[in-house]
Amino acid sequence: EVQLVESGGGLVQPGGSLRLSCAASGFTFSNYDMSWVRQAPGKGLEWVSTINSGGGSTSNTDSVKGRFTISRDNAKNTLYLQMNSLKPEDTAVYYCAVFPFYWGQGTQVTVSS
Repeated sequence: EVQLVESGGGLVQPGGSLRLSCAASGFTFSNYDMSWVRQAPGKGLEWVSTINSGGGSTSNTDSVKGRFTISRDNAKNTLYLQMNSLKPEDTAVYYCAVFPFYWGQGTQVTVSS
């Protein structure tokens, strides 16, 4: 079965950093664009970032540009999101996804002092 398993979330102070990982299995990871999507408390889903199948092209939502970096290691079937200069408004559950087909369970990121 297809699985996307996020890890690396947690509690961090404003200005801090986290690296999220997403371990993929059950499909040909290297054939798909991958995305990170988040959901803040009481809010809808918000697209964060996408990387193409080969890893050579990325896109980010404006609010995270210059702070977040999406990357992937196709040999390891793993997607990453490096999150720097974190802000309280980044607090959300972060999901990795092959939109719209496959979604992970999410990992909680809380940015608070």
